[in-house]
Amino acid sequence: MAAVSGLFTQNGLKMVAISLPDGTVRQYDAAVTAEQVANDIGPGLGKAAIAVRIDGALADLRQPIEADAALEIVTRQSDEALEILRHDCAHVLAEAAKELWPDLQVTIGPAIEDGFYYDFAKDEPFTPDDLVKLEARMAEIVTRDEAIERQVWGRGRAIEYFKSIGEHYKAEIIEDLPEAEPISVYSQGQFTDLCRGPHLPSTGKLGDAFKLMKVAGAYWRGDSRNAMLQRIYGTCWRNKKELNAYLHRLEEAERRDHRRLGREMDLFHFQEEAAGMPFWHPKGWALYRTLERYMRERLTEGGYLEVRTPQLFDRKFWEVSGHWETFHEHMYTTEQEERIFALKPMNCPGHVQIYRHSLKSYRDLPLRMAEFGSCHRFEPSGALHGLMRVRAFTQDDAHIFCTVDQITSEGLVFCDLLQRIYRDLGFEDVLIKFADRPPVRVGSDEIWDRAEGALRTAIEATGLPYAMNPGEGAFYGPKLEFVLRDAIGRDWQCGTLQVDFNLPERLDASYVGEDNQRHRPVMLHRAILGSFERFIGVLIEHYAGRLPLWLSPVQVVVTTITNDADGYAEEAAVAMRAAGLRVETDLRNEKIGYKVREHSLAKIPVIAAVGQREAAEGTIALRRLGEKGQTVLALMDAIAALSKEGAMPGV
Repeated sequence: MAAVSGLFTQNGLKMVAISLPDGTVRQYDAAVTAEQVANDIGPGLGKAAIAVRIDGALADLRQPIEADAALEIVTRQSDEALEILRHDCAHVLAEAAKELWPDLQVTIGPAIEDGFYYDFAKDEPFTPDDLVKLEARMAEIVTRDEAIERQVWGRGRAIEYFKSIGEHYKAEIIEDLPEAEPISVYSQGQFTDLCRGPHLPSTGKLGDAFKLMKVAGAYWRGDSRNAMLQRIYGTCWRNKKELNAYLHRLEEAERRDHRRLGREMDLFHFQEEAAGMPFWHPKGWALYRTLERYMRERLTEGGYLEVRTPQLFDRKFWEVSGHWETFHEHMYTTEQEERIFALKPMNCPGHVQIYRHSLKSYRDLPLRMAEFGSCHRFEPSGALHGLMRVRAFTQDDAHIFCTVDQITSEGLVFCDLLQRIYRDLGFEDVLIKFADRPPVRVGSDEIWDRAEGALRTAIEATGLPYAMNPGEGAFYGPKLEFVLRDAIGRDWQCGTLQVDFNLPERLDASYVGEDNQRHRPVMLHRAILGSFERFIGVLIEHYAGRLPLWLSPVQVVVTTITNDADGYAEEAAVAMRAAGLRVETDLRNEKIGYKVREHSLAKIPVIAAVGQREAAEGTIALRRLGEKGQTVLALMDAIAALSKEGAMPGV
C-alpha cells in the first residue's frame, strides 16, 4: 500500500503518517521506528516483530522513519523471515568463532537455501569437536540477548578499523566497493561486522532452531588463485519443529542418495580416468533405454522429427553462434590441421544447420526437431556430483522453428506434453519460473523485449501459475523453468522452454512467407527431462530406488526354493520374457530367505519363488518389494497381470 501523501500537522509541526497493510494510518509527531509502531499496535506484535518493510524495502526494526511511509511488520512467520534469521545466525557463528579463536579472520557469511555459511581464515583446520564448541558458544550468545545495532561509517574509518583489528579480508571488501556506496556495520556485544542488513533487533530473537552441519574448503572470492578458507555450513529455522523436520529430510535424502542406490542396484559407476562421465552397467543401461524409448514414443506422437548432429564443430562455428564468447570455458577443444574444434556443449546450432539445408516455407512451420544429443561440458571437479552434475550427458533436446504468431500455440502444446510426461513418471507437483534476461547475453534490448513479451503471453495463455526468476535466462533468450518437487519436498529444475530470436539471426535461418519474402523463424528451445543422466538420478531418489514396474531394469527375479524346481524356473522365465517382461533367474543353492533379502536390497520389484509344489501345480508365488506376504497365482495369470502392470504408459 502506498503511504498517505497528505501532511498531518499538530501545533504547526509536521507529523509522520504510517500506513499499515489493513488500511489504517497511525500518526506520530516525530520520527518513529517500526519497533515503536509494532508495540503501539499490540504487545504480541511487538514481541513477534523481527524486521520491517518500509515502502517495500526490508529494513531494521529500529531504523528511524522521518517521513510518511507504508509499513509492513515482518514476523517469524513472514516469507522473508528465514533469510533474516539465517543471516543473523551466520553473524552469531562469526562472533562465536572470534571469541573462541581471536586470531582467525572472518570473511563473508550469507544466508543460502536451507541455511547459511561463513568463511574463515584460520591456520589450523576446524575439527568436529570445534563445531560442537561453536554451537554451544552460539547458544550462549543467543542467551545473552545482545542488542544488534547498525551504524554507517565513512569509507576511510571502516578500512582503518578492520585493518586495526587484523580483519584484512573485510578491509579488502570495503576497498573494492564503489566510492559512493555507504558502509554499514552491525555490532553485537564485542563483535562488529561489515553488512548491508537488515538484522534482528537482538541476538535473543534468533532462537535455538539452528545447527552447524559441516566444514568445507572454499577459495577466497571463489578464485583458485586466492587463499583457501574454511567454510562452516549451518542450518537455521523458525523453530525446533522445522529444524527437526529438515534434519529428518536430510536423513531421508541420505537414504535415497542415487550414488549409494546406484551401487546397490548395480546401475552405474564413476572413476577418475573419466571423471564426471558415467559408466552404465547392464541394469542401468536397461533403465536408460526404457526411459529413452518412452520419450521417443511421446515425441513421435507429438509430431517431432528425430535427427542426429555431429559431436565436433570448428571453433569458428561456435564464434558465429555466440557460444564461444559466453561459454568457451566450459567447452572441450582439440586442435587438428591447424584448426580448433570443440565438442558440442549443446545441440541447438547443429539443428539450425539441418533447418538451413533446404529452403523452408511458412507452410513447413512449425517444424519440431528432436535429438537425444550427446553433449560435453567441463565442470570443475569440485562441482561433480554423481549423475546430478556430470561432464558427459545426453539431452532430450528439441527445437521448434515457428513464426511469431505460432509461439503461443506451440507453448500450449509443449506445456501439455510436458505435464503428461511428468505425471507418467510420477511427478504431480510442478512449479514454473520465468527467467528473464541475464547480465551476459547476446542480442539487443529490443529483441529481448520481444522475446520476453512473447514468452509471457505463451505462459499466461496456459493459465498455469508462475513465479519470476530475474536474470536467469539463457544468454540467447528468456526461458520457462519447470521445477519438479520430489517425494521428500526437494525441488529439481528439469524442463525448459526458451524463446530465441537471436540464434536464427546469427546463423542466417529463414523461411519464405506468404508474401514471398524471406523472414526469420523463431527458435523455441525445449527440454523435458533436461538430461537423461540427471533425470535418472532424480528418479532414483524420488522413488528411493523402488522404481515403478515399467521403469525397473529388472522387473522380476524368478528364484528357486529348492534345486528340484530349476527347470520350471527356467520355463517360467522364458514365458515371462516372451510376454515382454525383463526377467532374471536365481538358481543358486542358497536359502530362499537369503535370496529375498539380497534381491530386496537391489530393489527388484517382484520376486517370483518356485519350488516343487509350484512346479507340480503350474503356479508361482509372487512377493512384492517391501511386503512380507506373497500371492500364489497360476503362471499365465501372473504373467498377464505383471505384463499389464509393467507396460509403458500410453503404449
